Amino acid sequence: MLIDSHCHLNYKGLVEQQQAVLARARAGGVGGFLNISTRQREWADIIALAEQEPDVWASVGIHPHEADEHADMGEGVLLAAAAHPRVVAIGETGLDYYYDHSDRATQQALFRTHIGVARVTGLPLIIHTRDAEADTLRILRDEMGEGVFPALIHCFTASADFAGQVLDMGLTISLSGIITFKNAKDLQEIAKVIPKDRLLVETDAPFLAPMPHRGKVCEPGFTADTARFVAGLRGVSEGALAEATTRNFFRLFTRAKLAPAGAPA
Repeated sequence: MLIDSHCHLNYKGLVEQQQAVLARARAGGVGGFLNISTRQREWADIIALAEQEPDVWASVGIHPHEADEHADMGEGVLLAAAAHPRVVAIGETGLDYYYDHSDRATQQALFRTHIGVARVTGLPLIIHTRDAEADTLRILRDEMGEGVFPALIHCFTASADFAGQVLDMGLTISLSGIITFKNAKDLQEIAKVIPKDRLLVETDAPFLAPMPHRGKVCEPGFTADTARFVAGLRGVSEGALAEATTRNFFRLFTRAKLAPAGAPA
């Protein structure tokens, strides 16, 4: 069994056929889905889906692109939402200096707010970082000094040095379909040496469909294509890669539980 550790089931391209998308993924061996929020107005729908589907879990958080619209959000709002039993993670949050859709200082402040909530709740922090390695590392070091918290870098595309430093801090790294792209040679080399117990796979659906689906709407079922490619890079069987990444998922996301078939979420 595989787990899609990061998807957006409520986004255009998937939400219109949500049940069919989930059915296709399950038929292909994907047995769990972490449905990620990026704005406060999404939280209710994302939690509602997790209440309905035993193998779907929710996160609550604000993407750095949306930071300006949530600049005044304090820890209390996130803490209240995170209390729901189907919420298993905080985020996605972090820094994005590639697009700069939000003020950088606001991104940084909201990133720290999310970290505080992850520390208090013990729920893993899902980090988005793009073209912001130095500030991401600086904030992580600062905040780890105030008290450790579980976290992962999702859709990893950063440098080998960044990978080494976040791994040294105890973080997990998640690989998306980008790993299958022909121009991802540096990332492929990094993927070979990520410790076995710190590796996850994801789709970031509906974005970043892996080969051979590139150019299509990405679906959670494509987790299998990414996992197959990563297994080949690392010289292990697909089954071994699936077993390791699924075990890692449940070790990190301790609130996530798979209900017995037919049981309510």
